[in-house]
Amino acid sequence: MKEFDKFVDIVRQLRKECPWDKVQTHESLRRCLLEESYEVLEAIDNNDMDELRKELGDVLLQVVFHGIMAEETEHFNLEDVIRQETEKLIYRHPHVFGDVKVKGKEEVLINWESLKMKEGRKYILDGIPNELPALFKAYRVQEKAAKVGFDWKDPKPVYDKILEEISELKETIVNEESDNIEMEFGDVLFAIVNYARFIHVNPEDALRKTIDKFSRRFRKIEEYAEANNRKVSDMTLEEMDVIWEQSKKEI
Repeated sequence: MKEFDKFVDIVRQLRKECPWDKVQTHESLRRCLLEESYEVLEAIDNNDMDELRKELGDVLLQVVFHGIMAEETEHFNLEDVIRQETEKLIYRHPHVFGDVKVKGKEEVLINWESLKMKEGRKYILDGIPNELPALFKAYRVQEKAAKVGFDWKDPKPVYDKILEEISELKETIVNEESDNIEMEFGDVLFAIVNYARFIHVNPEDALRKTIDKFSRRFRKIEEYAEANNRKVSDMTLEEMDVIWEQSKKEI
């Protein structure tokens, strides 16, 4: 692709001639890649295709940049990245590029995990990035464990487990066992994430949407305060509650 080759040449030139680009490392660009990835997700959530196109370009820049830096140290190059990913896609899709038969997406996922284990991973939970947000990481841990049969059979006991963990948290708080409160609270969250999986809800997406809803409703309070030449901090809780309830009818 001519456009891709041109893009790579531009990044190479920036690496050689731009004072900022010249001093970057894999470590210094870690957060850039993470931030750009989240901006892609935001564009998807907003169904903004123009923004998605732009943000995908920003992610591509990060991939190319890392590839060029690795090329400079002779660890690998962009062709190696593309070649290895191509080989992996073919290997992990024997139902497309081979003679394996599958009945649906669930069997595809089971085969996928099995093939990954054959690639050298020693443990089932290997490969889950530490950098994942905690809710999503919990979801992936539970999902991987479930694929080998370590799972509940139906949602009811999973929901009951939430109530059990909440009860244990309350008991810990009442007994003022401060050393255990954090752990018990984590158990509650873990149980909720597990139930989310059973009702086919991505907990990370669900919480993000709730945060967005809360933010938009709280902004109504701020707009009210601004329109009346007041500070939010000077409003009473009762006043804020009135605006909050009104905003719930709109948002």
